[in-house]
Amino acid sequence: MKITSIDVFDFAKCLNYEDCAPICIRINTDAGICGFGEVGLAYGNAHYAGVGIIRDFGQLIIGMDPLNIEAIREKLFRTTFWGMGGGTVINAGMSAIDIALWDIKGKYYHVPVYQMLGGKTNEKLRAYASQLQFDWDLEDKNMNAPEEYAEATKKAMAQGYTAVKIDPVGVAASGNWQRTKQEDDWRLRGQMPQNVLKLVRKRLEAVRALSDDLDIIIELHSFTDTSTAIQLANYIEDLNIMYYEEPVHPLNPVSMREIRDKINIPIASGERIYTRLGYRPFFENRSLSVIQPDVCLCGGISETKKICDMADTYDVKVQVHVCGGPISTAAALQVETVIPNFLIHEQHSYAIKEGLRSTCVYDYLPENGYLKVPELPGIGQEIAPDIMKKTFVYEVK
Repeated sequence: MKITSIDVFDFAKCLNYEDCAPICIRINTDAGICGFGEVGLAYGNAHYAGVGIIRDFGQLIIGMDPLNIEAIREKLFRTTFWGMGGGTVINAGMSAIDIALWDIKGKYYHVPVYQMLGGKTNEKLRAYASQLQFDWDLEDKNMNAPEEYAEATKKAMAQGYTAVKIDPVGVAASGNWQRTKQEDDWRLRGQMPQNVLKLVRKRLEAVRALSDDLDIIIELHSFTDTSTAIQLANYIEDLNIMYYEEPVHPLNPVSMREIRDKINIPIASGERIYTRLGYRPFFENRSLSVIQPDVCLCGGISETKKICDMADTYDVKVQVHVCGGPISTAAALQVETVIPNFLIHEQHSYAIKEGLRSTCVYDYLPENGYLKVPELPGIGQEIAPDIMKKTFVYEVK
């Protein structure tokens, strides 16, 4: 069996790019078996680089045997010059290819990918509702008042979720999102003003008041620096936070360790850390209690499994980062059901939107706060035929 071509699909053609617009691929073979993967650049400002990296790397694997996944990874890593340098776009392209190859392999052997990774350790996968600062509904809006945070959480709890994730600092008092407009009176670096601390705490208090049993995860998106992350964590410590995500620059293990030493909340990070090489210093300095590798960014299913195994050596738990399309979700589930150090699955607010869910054939949503891995051959997900027609942008031959 040989790889004959790769098709690239840009979901921005049928979705609002500002929401979430995955770039996906289909690797085709001369045996009539195809595999689907996703480039992990559905959000942020590197979207069109996702198409370009598949054009560049895809032509290098035409004619290779898709079952030789490690050999293909080594070729992309060792011979492209930039592969060994890594970075977001390089690893996103390698990830999409790797996921699609595992999909082909599962279909070739007529088994789900998880069976080839070692079989199930976790039958059911607990999920949390992610990014409630944007509400928990079919339309996003910036949550401002503490009562709004409570109402969004009530919606998630009504669907069976027992854990939620909130960025309590991302939306300023004015209602503006920090990534689009930073404001002088909503300072998140250096020292956090009392007006910011007080509103952030009130938002979290409104959520905590709903239930003592609800797990609350704090997301900071690295908007804070070392000083303000420590300041905020100590200010809200008594609210019983499950873990504290991306409190500082995601590639700085020294700063992450300093924060860990000065707070009493477990620290998580990982969506902007790539490959085992990227995670190594965080494991060695014991700064992270929870890692969040993104299957579509950190190197694919192959590398994610290796990172998770490495984490287990250090007693570090895993919450795979999921902020993309349905293919991203399916790939994450294949890994999460296998690993013994699985903690919880991320159900992003993007993933409950009807537009994104309609892009693929199968619709996997949690039931009473839990998911199960697909039992179909491969990753268990494919782009819907009508969406492929609408979103096709390039064929690598």
